Parts: sequence; structure tokens; C-alpha cells
Amino acid sequence: MKRRGLVWFKNDLRLHDNEALIRAHQECSNLVFCYCIEQSDYEKSALGFRKKDAVRFKFMHQSVLDLRKNLESLDGHLVIGETSAMDTIPELVEAYEITDIYGEEEYAPYELDLVKAVMDRLPALEFHFFWGKTLYHKDDIPFKIAKIPLTSKAYRIPAGREAEPRQTIDPPSKLNAIKGVKTKRFPSYKLYGFQEKEYQDAKPLVEGGETAALKRLQYYTFKSELLTGYRWSRNKSDGLDYSSKLSPYLALGCISAREIYERVKAYESKIKKNQSTWWLVFELVWRDYFTFKGMRLGTAIFKTKGYKHKEIAWENDATKFERWRSGQTGIPFVDAHMRQLNQMGYMSNRGRVNCASYLTHDLKIDWTWGAAYFESKLIDYDVSSNWMNWHMQTFEIWYTNPVHQSNKYKAQ
Repeated sequence: MKRRGLVWFKNDLRLHDNEALIRAHQECSNLVFCYCIEQSDYEKSALGFRKKDAVRFKFMHQSVLDLRKNLESLDGHLVIGETSAMDTIPELVEAYEITDIYGEEEYAPYELDLVKAVMDRLPALEFHFFWGKTLYHKDDIPFKIAKIPLTSKAYRIPAGREAEPRQTIDPPSKLNAIKGVKTKRFPSYKLYGFQEKEYQDAKPLVEGGETAALKRLQYYTFKSELLTGYRWSRNKSDGLDYSSKLSPYLALGCISAREIYERVKAYESKIKKNQSTWWLVFELVWRDYFTFKGMRLGTAIFKTKGYKHKEIAWENDATKFERWRSGQTGIPFVDAHMRQLNQMGYMSNRGRVNCASYLTHDLKIDWTWGAAYFESKLIDYDVSSNWMNWHMQTFEIWYTNPVHQSNKYKAQ
């Protein structure tokens, strides 16, 4: 019997360097391609805001439409599920006699639970998942996940010495899609509880999608050569060019870490190798470390006491939390960054450090409230990076004074 496959796109919204897509194309005679929106992700939590807000929804919308366009250019299609993978995938399996499902391997508890639920619903099918999130493949690093070091240096030095990023994978030139499958229209934002004004007011800092991601990478490296000065511009807060702005694309998998790495290496060979090029690769390795460390620690990274079980006397003043959320604390450096976050879904690294420190150390508000709010808003939300950075800012890093920091970095 010939295999008939379904490619389930999740946080891998790209054609380049996508092993699940390539393997499905190689192993199956016909394919269906789908992306499923989880309607429950847009419900309000006990803290009074959605798990994912309008700005994240809009950035995802842009990215999915670009994926659809790119699939269609190769004679493919994209079925977009409106409510949940639990509804859409079983329907597609039955309608098109699917035998195998392909996708990127997940690692965080929420996503793993969803995948398991779909697998339990479809026990007769073969599922094939491939690791594609990190720079170094999880099978190539010199540590088992259960033994990932708890300090970054203890991870980075052996990993850099003993592991090598795998080569990127080119997309197919044409897709063997099942004939007659219709691309569905992207569902209205109204289905997820958004009002027209809040949707229109959401203005993601960068445009979503693989096309924009690859264009941004080319611009930041060979076109502008801004990468050469990254080491010295990265602490600024205003504008597009002080940093690469690739993190939103990494978050939804519109670009792969290995694609960035290969471009940086080409840049070092042809343009300049310096502290800046080293630093960008260093941040990809740091992102790997947070991913693997988060996998080791599991749900402990979401708990108020953290994975070290530290007790802090939180005051949790709801009025102060609301002022922090809306950018009305009276501290200009904090407020400007929070207003940027609310509208554009993005904040500089310097802003994140100061806003987190102010919430936890000055306002004495549970750090998990802040981490959840950043999850709601950030278009570059990455589960491990977000929650681990908040954890570190709360428990492991000295207090930062936002007034001093504003003067030091001139809010630029």
C-alpha cells in the first residue's frame, strides 16, 4: 500500500530546512498540508488577559498566509483548521485516507500534550517527528537531556567543541500534493474573540513569514553589513537596525537557526569576522541551551518558586500590575517599553531586563504574572527563552535600576 501523508505545520512555518516536509515528500506518494489554530489559546486566563493576544495572532496570520503562498507556488495547498488540531487532523485523515503524519518534534509540555492527544485519537496511523528547532541537533550535543548542565558555560564550551550544526536542507522543487484539496481561507479574527479595533491597532514590529525572514537575514548581513556592528549596537531599544530582529521568525519557525548560522559563516568568509559575528552565533547557542535546560526541568520553570524552590514574599497588587501592563508606572523607561510591547509585540533585550526587574523587585509582583503577560504579547515568544529569562531575572541576576539604565543607554 502506498503511503499517503499529512504534513502538520506547527512552529515550523517554512519550506527551507524543514526535514518533516522533505521526508514526507520523499516517502509518500501524495500529501496534504495543514496548519491548525488552537482556539483555546485565545481565551482569557485568570489574570485577565489572553494566552495569545491580537498582536501575536496577527503575526501568525501573516506567517501562515506566506506559508500558504509558498506552498501553492510548488503546486501545494494549505488547509487551515479553525478550532483545533484535534478536530481538523482526524477529519483530514478520514477524508483523504491518510496513512502517515509528519511534523516537527515538540519539546514543551503544552505542545507535547496536544500532540499526544492527536496521536491517541489516531492510533492506527504512523507518526513521524523530526527535530528542527535548535542550532545543534539534540542528538549531536555531548549531553543527555536529563544531564544538561545548570550553568550555561558548562554547556556551551563542550557543545561548541564537540557538536557541529547539521547542514540545511533545500526544499523540494515541486510538491506531490493530493489533487483537489482546496486551500481554505484564513478564518476571521472575530472567531477568536478579537474586536475590530484591537485587531487593527495591533501592529507587529516586523512582517511575518518565511519570505520576510529570508529578506531580513539578507538585509542584516550582506546588503547593509549591519552585522559587523551588532556587538556594540545590541543594547539599544529604538528602531529596527540595532539588532537582527530574527527572533520573531525563529519563534514561528519562519527561519531555521541553521540557516542563520550558515549565512553568518558566509559573512565571516566574505565580509568580516569579528566579535559581532561571534555574538550572533553565541545567542543561537544560548537559545539552544535554554531549550535543552527547559526540557530537563519540565514544568518547574512555570512555578512561582522556580526550579530552585525559592520563597519570595510577593505583594501581588493588582492595581500596580495593571499599571505595569499598560505602561503607566510613571517610570518612563519602563512605560515606553511596555507600550511598545502592547502595540508591536516586541521589546528590546534591554527593555525586557528592566521591565522584569521593576515588576519583581520594585513592585514585588509574582514573576510568573509578568512571564505570562510577555507570553501573551511577544511575537518572538519562545517558551524556554521567555520563562527561563524571567526566572533568571527574578532569582539569579542583580536588580537593575530603570532610571540609571535609561541614562546609561539613553533610551536609544
